[in-house]
Amino acid sequence: MFNSFGNILRLTSFGESHGKGIGGVIDGFPAGITIDMDFVQSELDRRRPGQSRITTSRKESDKVEFLSGIFEGKSTGCPIGFIVWNENQHSNDYNNLKEVYRPSHADYTYNVKYGIRDHRGGGRSSARETISRVVAGALAKLALKQLGIRITAYTSQVGPIKLEENYTAYDLDLIDTNPVRCPDPEKAKEMEELIFKIKGEGDTIGGVVTCVIKGCPIGLGQPVYGKLQSALAAGMLSINAAKAFEYGEGFKGLKMKGSEGRRASRRQCHPPHRDLQHLHRVRNPPRASRPRGGRHPCTQGGIYYGNQKKDRPCRR
Repeated sequence: MFNSFGNILRLTSFGESHGKGIGGVIDGFPAGITIDMDFVQSELDRRRPGQSRITTSRKESDKVEFLSGIFEGKSTGCPIGFIVWNENQHSNDYNNLKEVYRPSHADYTYNVKYGIRDHRGGGRSSARETISRVVAGALAKLALKQLGIRITAYTSQVGPIKLEENYTAYDLDLIDTNPVRCPDPEKAKEMEELIFKIKGEGDTIGGVVTCVIKGCPIGLGQPVYGKLQSALAAGMLSINAAKAFEYGEGFKGLKMKGSEGRRASRRQCHPPHRDLQHLHRVRNPPRASRPRGGRHPCTQGGIYYGNQKKDRPCRR
């Protein structure tokens, strides 16, 4: 079982839903980054269960404990180890499922592949595994912030209820003002009511999360198998229940002619991205050297070339 993601910055996660805890080890994190513990915890608090009527009723404090790689408030360049201890697991609630495979879960496939499965909440296939991603993502945000890179995500659709406008039409500061994490307060109320209604029927409903990356440096990505969009897709589709991924105009591009989506290319003479320490070299090239016009996503040959990047993973 492979549990690592990333090359330059790599996260290896561990733990099960009803084990002692969920944690991870981050390799490749640059030294000298100021670690804002309150920010990291606030990111965990955003995903913490039991916050509203539309989430799981499991109650967890989800307090992160760092084990290594941080000294006097700064990263040392060594592996950063961390753990979040489980506190409210009720494993006996799952005893009646010990010999039963739940539909739309990984019970059967895990058992067939590994010859053993953890029936207590799904084990490694539980969404509680995303704790490790949140901690690693929060640390990555702190490093990227120093380079002027900002990553924002919000709920843009739940079932048939969706935001009709581009993200630029909304105040993204409103995302955390409602439990749905939607920047449109009115749509957020509709989404919340729909989720609550479906939950009351003992069912679930899908949705779409839109992610916006601002300040992304030119040169990220590799041709062929290391394309930026393929790396983003791999990360997004490895999240539990993620069923689809699109970037830029996504599937809307099927309705466009090539001339409608074309970008005018201009020669660029900037060094390729190599690691986090070199991002500043390609962050702000002269404006005249950037491609302009058109509606293509912001990559050519799998390499990012400018503008803001938008991705949309779809969850079920």
